[in-house]
Amino acid sequence: MKIEDALKKLIAKGISTLYLEAVNDETIKLENTSKDFEGDFTFVVFPILKLSKQSPQNTATALGTFICEQSNDFESFNVISGFLNLKLSRSYWSNWLQENNDKVDFGSAKIGKGKKVMVEYSSPNTNKPLHLGHVRNNLLGYSVSQILKFAGYEVIKANLINDRGIHICKSMLAWQLYGNNETPQSSNLKGDHLVGKYYVLFDQKYRLEVSALIADGLTESEAKKEAPLIKKAQEMLLKWEANDKDTLSLWQTMNQWVYDGFEITYKRMGVDFDKTYYESQTYLLGKDSIEEGLQKNVFEKEADGSVWIDLTAEGLDRKIVLRADGTSVYITQDIGTAQLKYDETQMDKSVYVVGNEQDYHFKVLQCILKRLEKPYADGVYHLSYGMVDLPTGKMKSREGTVVDADELMQDMHNTAKKITEELGKTEGFTDLELSNLYEVIAMGALKYFLLKVDPVKRMMFNPEESIDFHGNTGPFIQYTHTRIRAILRSISFQPIVDTSVELHAADIDLLKTLSWFPDKVVVAANEFNPSIIANYMFELAKSFNRLYHEVSILGETNNTLKQNRLAICALTANTLKQGMQLLGISLPERM
Repeated sequence: MKIEDALKKLIAKGISTLYLEAVNDETIKLENTSKDFEGDFTFVVFPILKLSKQSPQNTATALGTFICEQSNDFESFNVISGFLNLKLSRSYWSNWLQENNDKVDFGSAKIGKGKKVMVEYSSPNTNKPLHLGHVRNNLLGYSVSQILKFAGYEVIKANLINDRGIHICKSMLAWQLYGNNETPQSSNLKGDHLVGKYYVLFDQKYRLEVSALIADGLTESEAKKEAPLIKKAQEMLLKWEANDKDTLSLWQTMNQWVYDGFEITYKRMGVDFDKTYYESQTYLLGKDSIEEGLQKNVFEKEADGSVWIDLTAEGLDRKIVLRADGTSVYITQDIGTAQLKYDETQMDKSVYVVGNEQDYHFKVLQCILKRLEKPYADGVYHLSYGMVDLPTGKMKSREGTVVDADELMQDMHNTAKKITEELGKTEGFTDLELSNLYEVIAMGALKYFLLKVDPVKRMMFNPEESIDFHGNTGPFIQYTHTRIRAILRSISFQPIVDTSVELHAADIDLLKTLSWFPDKVVVAANEFNPSIIANYMFELAKSFNRLYHEVSILGETNNTLKQNRLAICALTANTLKQGMQLLGISLPERM
């Protein structure tokens, strides 16, 4: 039983014993004691004064005395204006360490047992390489998946690739017109970078045509519609939809270049997928659901043949779900794809990791699925996240001003190398070991910096701040882990805890921080929020470093206490490793 639940039962028993009034322990509320006061748990006595018929001070004192007499888990209490602060005993923490010392799955949860969840993330377009915004998306999706698995869920990591549409045709057309049969091999460019180059080139050429047409007297709106390049791109899209052999061949070739490039990026980023869907295979889905909705009067057909849904009752507006010519809109495809996913997996929850510019879209999607009475409608969850800004401003794909994911990761690697060499921490490593170390530090810095911020918040990414061996950074946590591993390598110890020896206050402070981990996992899983784990990792690292500076570990003269303290160190190292793995971050053994 969790100590909080045991305490609630004790408080209920105390009220019954002292005041002859029965209280349901589930109704009792506890708080963590404020850092300004001594204690671990606080019980506010004001709600029970009508039962005690005594002052807040006397009521709290009587309850505190009863609890400390009844349980060895609590050693003292204090009362501040009707707030009963209870302090856990040293023996409680010794027993806690003994119970959790050798748990290989410490921190894991079972809240998801028997439940299946699909997490869809990445969702790139095949007309450009991944950029910084995609990096945040991928890291969020992967980390949420890891956290959910650790919480007991069966997780399916999915990727829906946007491999069709006018934007894809723009890259294809530009390569066809200006590419001179260039390939990734002939240009020595990753395939996604090569295709992205032609997407940018299309925009450059298109802008020139628009400017020329405006100079000839057309309005900007007219010029954008009449420019020869955009008309050719639209013609190419029609050919693709008509299954034109040559168009499909070019599309398949260039998309494969992109997929090959993506795979390299994903591998370096440390993310993967269990299922991949392609919009070219799903874009016609959903029409059956529209017909079903028409029969159920969920949708209404206009005189021109278009189909709509009125969502004003849900605080939204009217939304078209099928054009007058019978073609789908984007929401139609999402309705059909949602059904496809459910048919294939029977998942209980479907998490979409998509930027906050699509908040309205996913509200509409869930409302429609609920109106259609789909069994999976309540399980739809939009993990909305904010944009990533740079000190230099916003990114624009068409203009080629994005922060490329591959270049970013390499820059981080180079920075990690530079800082590590400046600190003089390269002795005893081979060249290969150093290269691997720089990569681990770089990716740890990048991932931690992006994941420590609550997903809903817009954030500023500063590469220089992320690689710092001090403060709330990935390298600081990595360095703390290597410090502990160095201690453990230097001496043999028995993984057995002796509860007869009294722990130091610094030991208890670290154990208290360690005890938070299981609850942090549950909250992070319930809220789909890796920042809860990330910031907890920082608190744990700080707590260990306080212990390291306040007491001696290897120099402790009491051998039994030393063995206990080494057990605390081992549990801390394992918890740091497990928690950072939930973020997709590796921890080196040496730095």
